[in-house]
Amino acid sequence: MDPIIDLDFIDNRTPEQAAACDTQVTKETNTGKTRKLYIESYGCAMNFSDSEIVSSIMFEQGFDTTADIAQADLVFLNTCSIREKAEQTVRNRLGQINYYKKKKPEMMIGILGCMAERLKKSLLEEEKIVDMVVGPDAYRDLPNLINEVDGGQKAVNVLLSREETYADINPIRLNSNGVSAFISIMRGCDNMCSFCVVPFTRGRERSRDAHSIVREAEALVAQGYKEVTLLGQNVDSYKWESADGTEKVNFAQLLEMVALLSPDLRVRFSTSHPKDITDEVLHTMKKYDNICKYIHLPAQSGNSRVLELMNRTYDRAWYINRVDAIRSILGEDCGISSDMIAGFCTETEEEHQDTLSLMDYVQYDYSYMFFYSERPGTLAARKLEDDIPLEVKKRRLAEIIEKQRETSLARNKRDVGKVHKVLVEGPSKKSDEQLSGRNDQNKVVIFDRKHYRKGDYVNVLVHDCSVGTLFGEAVD
Repeated sequence: MDPIIDLDFIDNRTPEQAAACDTQVTKETNTGKTRKLYIESYGCAMNFSDSEIVSSIMFEQGFDTTADIAQADLVFLNTCSIREKAEQTVRNRLGQINYYKKKKPEMMIGILGCMAERLKKSLLEEEKIVDMVVGPDAYRDLPNLINEVDGGQKAVNVLLSREETYADINPIRLNSNGVSAFISIMRGCDNMCSFCVVPFTRGRERSRDAHSIVREAEALVAQGYKEVTLLGQNVDSYKWESADGTEKVNFAQLLEMVALLSPDLRVRFSTSHPKDITDEVLHTMKKYDNICKYIHLPAQSGNSRVLELMNRTYDRAWYINRVDAIRSILGEDCGISSDMIAGFCTETEEEHQDTLSLMDYVQYDYSYMFFYSERPGTLAARKLEDDIPLEVKKRRLAEIIEKQRETSLARNKRDVGKVHKVLVEGPSKKSDEQLSGRNDQNKVVIFDRKHYRKGDYVNVLVHDCSVGTLFGEAVD
């Protein structure tokens, strides 16, 4: 998959990573329930995971799901606030949904997630067709809120929680390919990066009961799933303690617990924070073949002064130390991806060059790349001036994009001539005669179907590549 280049974003990721900025629509289920739920999810994988929790809650309340919005009695948009563009997408979508609302006035419209938390009651005033606004910690209250709307009232619950993890709710895997699934291991974030709205929209960090995570993974294995991705805003800070204090589990230990369930279960995780990722985690990854050798390690900038303004709590030298540890413990082939922000407040041309030189040093396999967009309510919006002209931001981003394209292609060329173990996820987008899957480093690999099927592990000899994809042939 070649990159899709936008003015403020580049995508040369696999389909799973692309979900971080894509839209996902809940699939059809029909178990005879009397009402129909339609969900569109925007933003990060955590939102998609949350929509599976919401689907489970609503199923118990008498709702099947539909992929046809015209058939829905209840429409939820599970939203993202990470960029202004993400919020505008949702507002535009509400305008389109109004067409269906006019034809079916009893249809209920709800805004879920980070945009709901950020804008709260003002959404009801700004978007007249919205009936309810529900923050990410209030999904258990959905039955009560729907009763309020059924009674002719608007409904809002955006209370954040210090305890809610939804650990006892079994998600309905409505959007899964039947091979890979997300498992949320924690919620919220304690890092106060100056550009980020997440601490304000998802609340403080809290870790889920380790045994409930293992039970969810066990259930997925029993259902035939071959891969799980452990999700959290900062998985490296996962830390669970039993109520009596006799048991403590950190992230490295949790990784091991899940990896031990089955050697045929691939384990991935996202996202790591450079200040928290430990050698213990890296050694655990090395110990188990089924923990994928791929780490998403957002840098945001390659300059220490800018990193301090971003409140990232590490500097360039620390970040390089962590990259060196990854290469030393896991080897040069370990996949590393990043986030980069071009044109942050007061960034000079020399500091921008530091970002490019960091990219040269690390040799990322791919990256999420943006130019800085000020978000209301963040520390940067309150304390820093967004003083870099838009044309400068776009030019710097273009240079970062070009650097990443070169590096991605060079990293992929290293894989040519090598055999990769690929987990098949389904047919390729271009031909049913070819299959698509991912290797250990999270790269998409395309090869001829032959007798292989979705869910198979296949050894593929790579013979060619593009910036975002490997091409090969299955070998015995």
